[in-house]
Amino acid sequence: MSAPVPSTRTDGSPEPRARKWPVRWTAAGAVLAVALTVVLVLAAGEDVYRVLGYTDPGAPTKLGLNLLRLVFDLAAATCVGSLVFCAFFTAPQRGNLVSPDGYAALRTAGAAAWVWGGASLLLTVFDAADSAGQSVSESLSPTALLGLLDALDVPKAWLLSAVVTLALALACHFVLRWRTTIALAAVGVLALLPPVLVGHAASNAGHDFASDGMAFHVVAAVLWLGTLIAVLAHSRRNGACAEAVLRRYRRFAVGCWSVLAASGVIASLVLVPVDQLVGTRYGALVLTKVGCLLLIGAVSIPLRRRVSRAGDDPRRALLRLGGVELAVLLGTFGVSMGMAHTPPPNLLDRDATASELLIGYNLPDFPGVWELITLWRFDLLLGTAAVLLAVLYPLGVRRLRSHGQSWPALHTASWFAGCAAVLIASSSGVASYAPATFGVHMSAHLLLNMVGPALLTLGAPITLALRVLPRAGEGRPFGPREWLLGVVDSPVTRLLTNPVVASLLLAGSLYGLYPTGLFQLIMQEHWAHTIMNVYFLVTGYLWFWSILDADRTPRRVPQLARLGVTLGMMPLLAFFGVLVLSMSAPIAGNYYRTLDLAWSIDPMAAQQAGALIGWLGGELPMLLVLFVLLRQWQRDQHGTGEDTDAHESMMARLEATRRG
Repeated sequence: MSAPVPSTRTDGSPEPRARKWPVRWTAAGAVLAVALTVVLVLAAGEDVYRVLGYTDPGAPTKLGLNLLRLVFDLAAATCVGSLVFCAFFTAPQRGNLVSPDGYAALRTAGAAAWVWGGASLLLTVFDAADSAGQSVSESLSPTALLGLLDALDVPKAWLLSAVVTLALALACHFVLRWRTTIALAAVGVLALLPPVLVGHAASNAGHDFASDGMAFHVVAAVLWLGTLIAVLAHSRRNGACAEAVLRRYRRFAVGCWSVLAASGVIASLVLVPVDQLVGTRYGALVLTKVGCLLLIGAVSIPLRRRVSRAGDDPRRALLRLGGVELAVLLGTFGVSMGMAHTPPPNLLDRDATASELLIGYNLPDFPGVWELITLWRFDLLLGTAAVLLAVLYPLGVRRLRSHGQSWPALHTASWFAGCAAVLIASSSGVASYAPATFGVHMSAHLLLNMVGPALLTLGAPITLALRVLPRAGEGRPFGPREWLLGVVDSPVTRLLTNPVVASLLLAGSLYGLYPTGLFQLIMQEHWAHTIMNVYFLVTGYLWFWSILDADRTPRRVPQLARLGVTLGMMPLLAFFGVLVLSMSAPIAGNYYRTLDLAWSIDPMAAQQAGALIGWLGGELPMLLVLFVLLRQWQRDQHGTGEDTDAHESMMARLEATRRG
């Protein structure tokens, strides 16, 4: 009997036959995705247009639209996945330059971004024509196209994605610094979202859950597929650290699968009632997609673990298993094209109330104390973030104490209180009623912009993370510690934590939002409302982070400067309260009238209550900050004995963390 053929060469690289394995499966998966897209679109016929009252634009337009969507998704996955691979799967060289493996991924990302941007531009035209029931040629005239762009939201979203992705393509050809690739990966993820946030999931009752769920779903799917493509390309070119890459990808894929499953269930429960999962076209597509996801979870994840434990050659394992996984994922993307072309049953509900159309749910009762306490509606973004942060922090404290090091209980208590403030502001009855009355909204604003960030900053999470997270080994891909330092020490973070800049951003959440009319525009769109809440939380954290000096920061700001900035911020908060109290017309009056709630509150009375909440509630955290800064100044100037020694010891640890 002849000896078995070795799977790898003497230099450790895979055999040519193993290299061809993922190429064949990729080609098969791509053909399957295209075939599924064509079959599902043609099989839907005119029904998907008739139920919405639209006109069928013809086969060339609708096929072109959905095939371009497929190109958009695959190019986006390749671009974003390659950027994620460069930022989080490779080890930079000296001088913060990307490694050869990272450079190859960066070039792949740049090429894919050009395709992504081109598909976005074409989708602007095709989607406009599809919505108007016209052929593409009829929509190409400047007058017709501009009119459609003005009237339709989805073509605007494609155009926005095109602008961002084309800028991303240019950046990929000039960037060589590893730290910058983190920012590029973040921009790539954001460029995925505009079409999702104004699509089918953003309409009708429950759209707050559906659109957030779809955003998580799309991002997880794109990251999984794109990173798998990048990992396979890395393995085929015999890249470095194959075993570490396989181990990291295995964990990453499990995380993506978990997010895909959870977000898919949430979005599907809103878009398709359970009794319509069987017997409707959209329900059948949902069940098919669930089957594909379960197949990947049941086969790929256990196989990756088995191969890793068996000590098989990591490159050969990646090429062998990754190709099959890639083919199934591509087929799933083809099913997704059919879902995007089919209106979900929830979209056909003609009985939605005005409040369901605007905020996603009804508020039948007046916002009393009981309602504010009990009417919870979990925010999938900020609520999930608050829960995860509350879980991860004690794990870090536990690890630190297992190494024989102490951690102040006051820091832990402050962190939990901050997480609770964010959770209440985003997911409790306060969050549920915030879109309905200005007074409750200002309470949520205060919790997200002042109370929560101040408490989170006092928890010193960065210092804790840097004391717990291990350093990456020499020549190994960077880990969470290096990623955190890359963000904290970046020039952008240094700029944003300048106390003057942070103060301008914080003041902008008041003066740039409410007196300008921007607030009314934001409240009409769920995605804009989410961005507003994230802005509140981030700008508040940046300000307290730069002022309190309770955590590791990019720069040390003198105490007198921090004290002066705090004293300057206090009259700005007071003046804002006076400004809102003196207004003769309600802020966002048209929006509140459009809600058409069963109960009513005098809008001017609610506005005056909100002004007082913002004024007095905003001053209280500032007084706390002022007290902390004065105590720090007094301790440094006149402190003796143990207090001074303890403070100097803490500053020494922070400075050591800053260097390392």
